[in-house]
Amino acid sequence: MQFQTPLPERFNRMDMKEMASRVSSLRSEFGNRLVILCHHYQKDEVFEFADYTGDSYKLSQLASEREEAETIVFCGVHFMAESADILKKGDQRVILPDLGAGCSMADMADIDQVEECWETLANLVDPLDILPITYMNSSAAIKALCGREGGAVCTSSNAETVFQWAFDQGKRILFLPDEHLGRNVGWEMGVRLDEMPVYDPHQEFGGCAADELRDAKVILWKGHCSVHGRFLPEHVDRMRETYPGIRVIVHPECRYEVVQKADDWGSTEKIIREVTASPPGSKWAVGTEQHLVDRLAAQNSDKEVYSLSGFVCQCATMYRIDLPHLLWVLENLAEGEVKNQITVPPDEAEWARVALRRMLDSSPAGAGLSLSRVD
Repeated sequence: MQFQTPLPERFNRMDMKEMASRVSSLRSEFGNRLVILCHHYQKDEVFEFADYTGDSYKLSQLASEREEAETIVFCGVHFMAESADILKKGDQRVILPDLGAGCSMADMADIDQVEECWETLANLVDPLDILPITYMNSSAAIKALCGREGGAVCTSSNAETVFQWAFDQGKRILFLPDEHLGRNVGWEMGVRLDEMPVYDPHQEFGGCAADELRDAKVILWKGHCSVHGRFLPEHVDRMRETYPGIRVIVHPECRYEVVQKADDWGSTEKIIREVTASPPGSKWAVGTEQHLVDRLAAQNSDKEVYSLSGFVCQCATMYRIDLPHLLWVLENLAEGEVKNQITVPPDEAEWARVALRRMLDSSPAGAGLSLSRVD
């Protein structure tokens, strides 16, 4: 396990303007040998230096297409940098500016726990009757397990397609690590709530009766996003009372009860598209991370865009990626020292790619296309 090195004291004495100027200068010096990726939830102070912005999988694909880039700096969280390393081309190296930038959801599914769960299920049902599907927000080790066991990866955009791929084979699903995404997608596809038990890795048999697991159509891992989990049904009610005619759109990592009350739900990219394409004067309550909501409001000044919650819902772990850490890794890189490189073991990376290929092949539009060419 790697731990983040404390930054030199001099960074505490530099003001933001000086750091931004230095980052800009270094960025120019590297030219096309460097690509900086920024997730939608990233701080504005870092976001402005991005070559590409978007969701994690999209960013990893775009970076892999930049074969002239020797170094990929991923301003996101750990599993995102792992994905970039899995999809990279040749000798590209991936750097995460702060090793402390993890993901609470991804951390709720430890590979040892998942392997134990898989063994438990294999003793209750025919292992050929179930497929593991993991959300992109998971470790490379879990993606690799899904690859080895015949399963796949999914994003919030294509989860329904990947679920259908499994159902078309007559399979049931173990979905991890986000129970809310799995439940919302399953319900949308006609799966009853009582057919989707929650497996708690901290309890014997996941806290489920054997018959629950045997009869399940989708087994949900007990995990959630610490940001999207904060949105509550009463927040929807309050926004409708305060702003008559407002439309509510939320991310599928939100609770089932919130999604049921919303006008629409979907991936980050869908949220951006819907708000941006709406007519002037539209009013929106958006259930997702605060930095993205603020950016949407600034970019759509002809509309009213509010956070669904009155609280500031920021991704605390991604918040660790800031200007000082970005400058620190770039300065070291300029001096020939690679800090915070993220490397996925070759065997693990290959099985993870198998799971990703199955995700692509689950859609007719994705069949035959390379991992680096499909969004």
